[in-house]
Amino acid sequence: MTSSSPRPSRLDPEIAARLKRSPDGLLPAIAQQYDTGEVLMLGWMDDEALHRTLTTGRCTYWSRSRQEYWVKGDTSGHVQHVRSVALDCDADTVLVKVDQTGAACHTGARTCFDADVLLKDDDSGPAAQDQ
Repeated sequence: MTSSSPRPSRLDPEIAARLKRSPDGLLPAIAQQYDTGEVLMLGWMDDEALHRTLTTGRCTYWSRSRQEYWVKGDTSGHVQHVRSVALDCDADTVLVKVDQTGAACHTGARTCFDADVLLKDDDSGPAAQDQ
């Protein structure tokens, strides 16, 4: 496991020392609507993306495909205004509570998690049939 991000960062060294990153220096970052709890998307952050998110009030992610930073909404107008940022108990995932303007998903959907539901909590699923 990498002990620090491979790219230069201005992240507070005390925060950076706590992070458990993937071998490529990234953390999964879950974006959640702050007032409804709706899970909007998952992106990736390195130390600098986390620093920018903490200091600008806008979500900044690392694009694994383009190998560059992107600020959510800069091209689409679908901005994520940061309300809070928290690490999980293992310090290997970031939860960013945001006020989402418009769609969070690149497909134009509000959330990235509503198009392909694999299991729904209702009376017709396999769990209900086992009762």
